[in-house]
Amino acid sequence: MDTVSLERIRWRCRRGLLELDIVLERFIGHYVNLNTQQKIIFDELLDLPDTRLWELISGKETALNEDQRALIALINLA
Repeated sequence: MDTVSLERIRWRCRRGLLELDIVLERFIGHYVNLNTQQKIIFDELLDLPDTRLWELISGKETALNEDQRALIALINLA
């Protein structure tokens, strides 16, 4: 993965909620190991509003599909 793409993702992980910043910053190091489909799903998750994304990551809401749930589990393990 090129440096520009990684910096773009890093920038998108900067959020309005400190909790999200912390969780996503920890996960960025693992981003390069994701397969193409997982990267697409991560990008879709980053399109969500902060509150919705935090509810998914914190387990207050359940992701819509198994692929999202699996990626959220990876994020929480980071």
